[in-house]
Amino acid sequence: MATLGHIARESSDVTRLALFYKEVFGFEEIESPDFGDLKVIWLNLPGAFAMHIIQRNTSTTLPEGPYSATSAVRDPSHLPMGHHICFSVSNFDSFLRSLKEKGIETFQKSLPDGKVKQVFFFDPDGNGLEVASRSES
Repeated sequence: MATLGHIARESSDVTRLALFYKEVFGFEEIESPDFGDLKVIWLNLPGAFAMHIIQRNTSTTLPEGPYSATSAVRDPSHLPMGHHICFSVSNFDSFLRSLKEKGIETFQKSLPDGKVKQVFFFDPDGNGLEVASRSES
């Protein structure tokens, strides 16, 4: 059986991106090995998984994600079928209010049966995010 170990995100500003994930989702910063000149911040979402925020190497040819900050497409309504990470929350409405209070542009959607609510948005580097909540009613 496999389990999720971590997700890695490159960033030109690892401190800014780590702060976003700490403030929005409650990640905690954990000890990271010394990678020399490479700036890396390791985060952990208790009971879930870790995220490694890695300094972007501008000399590599790796492209940014399809809905990145440098892409022409910054509309969260494109994310349901695009690249994104999904988190689950127990109080969807409260979480949605906190995004709006932070001024984060969102796209909301509910599945036809009304049992799953979804909100899509971007982190500061343009990575796609989804937060979903399933009601049992």
